[in-house]
Amino acid sequence: MACKSRRRTWPVLLLALLPHAAFASSPLVDFDRMGTVGLAGAFAGLDVVDNSTSVTFDPSTASLLARSSDGALSKIASTNAGGSIFAGCALGDVYYFAGNFSSVGDTSASNIASYSSSGAISALGQNPPNGPVRALYCDASHKQVWAGGSFSSPGASIAVWDTASSSWSPAPFGGLTGAAAEVLSITSNSSQSSLYISGSFLASFGNGSTVINGTNNPNVPFSTGATPFSSSLVPVPLQDAEVSPDVSSSDGDFGKLENILCPAGADGPGNTWFSPSASQAVITVRKFSFLTASGIRLGNTFLNGRGTTAFSVATIPDNAVQTLHYLDPTDNQNKTCTDNCPLLTDPSIPYQDFLFNGDMDITGFQLTLSEWKGDGPGLHLLQLLSSGAFASAVSGQNIQSCFAPGPSNATNTGTWTQKQADTSIAGTTQTVLVSSVDVGTSSGDAPSFTWMPYVSASGTYDVNFFIPGCTKFQDCALRTSVKVIVFPGGGLDPFVQNISQQNTDDKVVSIYKGPIVPSTPEFTTTVSMFLSDTPEGNGQNGKYELVADRVQLVLTSANITSSSSSNSSSTSSISKRSFGFLEWPLSSSSTTSSSAVIPTSAITGFDNAGFGLFDALGGASSAASSTASIAAVAEHPSGAVFLGGQFSLNSGPASGATNIVVFKSGALAKLPNNGLNGPVTSLVVYGDNLYLGGSFTDTAQSSNNALKGVAIYSIPGNSWSSLEGGVDGAVTSLDIADNEILVAGNFTQLLGSTAGQIAAGFAAWDPSSSSWVNSGGFLIGSMNFVGNGTSDSQQFVAGSVTSSLRFGASGFVTLKNGQNGEPQITPLGVQFDSSDSTTSAAATKTRRAHHRRSAASWVPNLNVFGLFKRQTAAATLAPLPEAAPAPAPAVLAGAFWTNSSTSKEVVIIGGNFTYSAGGANAQNIAIYEEDSHTVTALKGNQPVGTIRALLVKNNFLYVGGEFTIQGIESSGFAIYDLENQRWDLSGVSSLQGASGSSVVVRSITESTKDDKAVVVAGSFAQAGSTPCRAICSLTVDSRVWSALGNGIQGDVSAVVYAGSNALIAGGSIALADSTHANVASYSLENNTWSAVGSGDDLPGPVTAVEINDGDTSSVFAAGRSTDGSASFLYFWDGQSWRSVGSTLQGATEVSQLTMVPLQNTHDGNGIIQSDRVLMISGTLSDSSFGNASSALFDGQTFSPYIVSTSQSGSPGAVSSLFHSFKTFSFNQRHFLATGVVILISIAIAAGIVFLLALIEILWTLFARRDDKIGQFDAVDPDADDDSTHRPSSLLEHINAATRSTILGSQSPYGMHGEKEAGYAAGAAAAGMAHDDPFSGPDASNYLRAETPSDALGGALDGEEAFRPAYARYSFDGKGEGELALRTGQELEILDDRDTA
Repeated sequence: MACKSRRRTWPVLLLALLPHAAFASSPLVDFDRMGTVGLAGAFAGLDVVDNSTSVTFDPSTASLLARSSDGALSKIASTNAGGSIFAGCALGDVYYFAGNFSSVGDTSASNIASYSSSGAISALGQNPPNGPVRALYCDASHKQVWAGGSFSSPGASIAVWDTASSSWSPAPFGGLTGAAAEVLSITSNSSQSSLYISGSFLASFGNGSTVINGTNNPNVPFSTGATPFSSSLVPVPLQDAEVSPDVSSSDGDFGKLENILCPAGADGPGNTWFSPSASQAVITVRKFSFLTASGIRLGNTFLNGRGTTAFSVATIPDNAVQTLHYLDPTDNQNKTCTDNCPLLTDPSIPYQDFLFNGDMDITGFQLTLSEWKGDGPGLHLLQLLSSGAFASAVSGQNIQSCFAPGPSNATNTGTWTQKQADTSIAGTTQTVLVSSVDVGTSSGDAPSFTWMPYVSASGTYDVNFFIPGCTKFQDCALRTSVKVIVFPGGGLDPFVQNISQQNTDDKVVSIYKGPIVPSTPEFTTTVSMFLSDTPEGNGQNGKYELVADRVQLVLTSANITSSSSSNSSSTSSISKRSFGFLEWPLSSSSTTSSSAVIPTSAITGFDNAGFGLFDALGGASSAASSTASIAAVAEHPSGAVFLGGQFSLNSGPASGATNIVVFKSGALAKLPNNGLNGPVTSLVVYGDNLYLGGSFTDTAQSSNNALKGVAIYSIPGNSWSSLEGGVDGAVTSLDIADNEILVAGNFTQLLGSTAGQIAAGFAAWDPSSSSWVNSGGFLIGSMNFVGNGTSDSQQFVAGSVTSSLRFGASGFVTLKNGQNGEPQITPLGVQFDSSDSTTSAAATKTRRAHHRRSAASWVPNLNVFGLFKRQTAAATLAPLPEAAPAPAPAVLAGAFWTNSSTSKEVVIIGGNFTYSAGGANAQNIAIYEEDSHTVTALKGNQPVGTIRALLVKNNFLYVGGEFTIQGIESSGFAIYDLENQRWDLSGVSSLQGASGSSVVVRSITESTKDDKAVVVAGSFAQAGSTPCRAICSLTVDSRVWSALGNGIQGDVSAVVYAGSNALIAGGSIALADSTHANVASYSLENNTWSAVGSGDDLPGPVTAVEINDGDTSSVFAAGRSTDGSASFLYFWDGQSWRSVGSTLQGATEVSQLTMVPLQNTHDGNGIIQSDRVLMISGTLSDSSFGNASSALFDGQTFSPYIVSTSQSGSPGAVSSLFHSFKTFSFNQRHFLATGVVILISIAIAAGIVFLLALIEILWTLFARRDDKIGQFDAVDPDADDDSTHRPSSLLEHINAATRSTILGSQSPYGMHGEKEAGYAAGAAAAGMAHDDPFSGPDASNYLRAETPSDALGGALDGEEAFRPAYARYSFDGKGEGELALRTGQELEILDDRDTA
């Protein structure tokens, strides 16, 4: 098909069953001109065909697929036969994937390769892992890729690819051995500062290092209401704050709030505060300066039966009540609260820590004590927690914190002075120190500054360096760059960074991320600032200025390790061993060339999980020979780390735990019912839920048999729940994308609450609706991996693929014009169940009626034809071909409806499907809202059978098909009241089938002649007592059936209209007089039937018919030959039928023909105009293009357009394309550019002006030719008479010409003296042929109008008449009877005949 505009081609996935298709360039269908467009059918996946090469899949290979933001899938590449892909990760715009393969596509690659955004597949280096790779982690901060698996080189089970040097190296700790010596998972902790490495291996630690800060901070009194993390946060000093309660106790021992900011002793007098009465208390704390806070610490009072039981916190200055996160020591669960947060009254819990959602910049807070016990609320401890630690350059701001041995400190060299400026928080200021240095001074000779923040505990910190903007201080020209050195302590190397201070606005620079191990007795670390070795800028007046503000340490993890002594001697003895789990800080400097022992300086608090597993599995001998493994690790924001795999623990605190265990509070703990009864292969945390995938079917102690392959563990609720019924196979990988849980594995079916849904290898779960949803693409395979790609909106899926299409949908999609005119497809957002819903006896009978029968058996036993006038015998007709197979889930019909209550357009779909989710239980018919992806069932009983036709008219839904509804006598046809939401067949007689046949309604349409009529067509004999075989009209108001004319015989498959003149019906039809006419025309004018051509010209019954834009001389009909052996497509040109589908093969089943408009054009011909094409839908097989579900025909050639597949991978079928606009135009409108339109408009306007001028001039010239010239008067013209002046402009020329035209031809020196005596001659002239409207009776005494049109309108005629005029000159009017005038004054001339 030749198109006049070029299509953009884009990669599309086609079925493997199309390898020989020869694709032509398809026209651009204009869907938007048809309104909202839906495409329905029996398919699970589909795509739009273009002229790219067919994509095939070999299930013996592993294929890597890219998944876009809408879920669409596209193939990247496949491995060698027998290859596998197990893992992947993204670094920048490069995606790394790994497994067990020797090549990918045409690229030789051993077990790992990369895919770039340009589409190139590349191998990685010369010495890649020499065995299967099962885990990858991309470290963006170091631009490295960590690979784990079962290999010996370049490291033992773990190796690192450095992208900068393009080289492989062993891990810093050498490697991992023992057990199966295999790494199965590499993930990061929540701050991405450490790696969690898991698998089946033994890790040995030596050299005598110890764990620091594995529990609570020893400087802070212990409380189970705090975590190691929160207890490591340094409290903000509040000694200089304004602390004011709304009321306080009058008792001096309990009335001072300052006493509880850092109590000097135990709960009691002088260390506790009471509210004076049993009423709500409000405490306001204001610092009036910039501070960063992460939470609040409250200690209750337990004196005299008093105590606070509930509170809330609002921050200042935003006055927002904050959501708080806390550890509930009563059940050891992490919880949140906002209003009425609980404060425990248990004396064994001295205080509780409550953290904000994140660090906040505030100036104060307000604490409301809303509930209490005893005589009123009270507190023993009130503290504001910082983000970790801090130090200011201004010594006066470094106040000692509670529990600290001393305050943070700062020292300097050189001269430093204070500067002050406003902060970003209104009403607050900031003070900094500055120092001047001569340009050219060396770094060693320049002033320097050192901060020594008090650090409450060792841990992993982000160190931030504050630089005030130069605009505030008006010193931008003086600014330069500095060198900052962080000394982490614990024997770690210092970290050096050069930082520019030339920023115009306030700036926070991260100068270090990693462990901080205070090594001084005062528990401080140091950050030093010097002039840069190569300062930026030129300075001002020979000077640079250095600025010192604050440093901030943000705690990210409270678990860190250090050598017990920096000078301790090392030994090679093994002090600890772990199994299957190792935490490795990415910033760790510990390295070893040995693969046997890891320095104990690398031990972290979380390594206790590995030590616990080692002990719980039975120690060295048992663990070394164990087949146990840790395949997946996931961390919850609370700090709990979950470990899943294949194991059974027989000792320790988690004894009895099977395949899943949690590490929290420094120890392993088992989950309810001892875990799961099969291996766990994948874990992800979403909110407070842990999602698990694997090969399990229930908990270890059986409690929920719906936990098949995938499960949910509620972390706060400590309970299991299912994803409906799970899946019917093993899950290998989980991922989170767009708030959905993506599930990959070796399964074929989703096990729903009512029926199974086909999902071969890949599925998506929506946590918000707790249901399986459409995953976007269509896939049949056994998948090993799903993971996030190079952008937030992209994922990659890998595994053994049998078939794949770009879009997956349960029988329905919407279409609209997309980028570059390409069709944009939006699949059905939910997943319909795959079980067949046609289970009743009536439905079974219906299906039997569709079986092919002989011509004789097709004729009903009841001869209703005798009821028709002029009908003497029934015609023998070939059976109507079976409809294309529609296994569930299938959507066969649709109609759009605008809900008047919501003003939203929804689509009503019908077919053969069931849906049960979100409270909706729909069967075969449902309302779908695309924006929210929600399905609503019709209220009342659901149809049992198959829906084939839908029509919405006047808020009533007309439903046709082969179905029954419990409680409704009618079958095959029903009416639903959409406004009142009920089935409503009151007053409607039932359709009745012929003897031995059931009613099948295939078409419901609106009459184009009678707005109150609905035409119903299909297979039936009569409506109530009204004989109207195959087609009948229903008046919607009276609900009375009536036959169309004399009626027809046979069965109707489709009905279309030729405007308001005629109805065209196709099927297996004979007229009332038994004339064969598989396409028949019914005149809406005279109510008569006639055959369209000769019935013998068509090879057999018609399954689809279409008329080209209402033209009865342009009709298309498709169907099958009488013997069922061949398909056909014929065209009626007004004279005869002729075949236009000779390339269609026998397997073709056409379900619909419809004309669609184009955005571009094709070469016009005598069959179809250039601005449209015929869309043919069904299951198509053509010798020119192979298989398709829809094709486009331009009158000469076919182009495959839509290809679809069923859930089993066999070809799918498209049943109908429907749209919201009842009518639309095929004519294309082409618009010029705006600039061109403006230029054309200007040209037209100018042309009109000059044309008018030319007309006036020509009119004047012709008028003068006939005028007399004898009226010349030699009197000198009045100097003020502009009629004698040469026009000075175009408009004056036009006015002059117009005046001459009105007055008649006269000399330019004519008689227009304003005070000429002897008017009699002018009066005599009034009787002459020259009829000057100004000439009588006193042409010499008038005030001239400004334009000729005014003059003409001013002619006087009678006493009541007047003419408007304007004074041309001013007149003082001092004389008797004179009227004073001013220039331009408007006058009404009532009578100008007075000569005085």
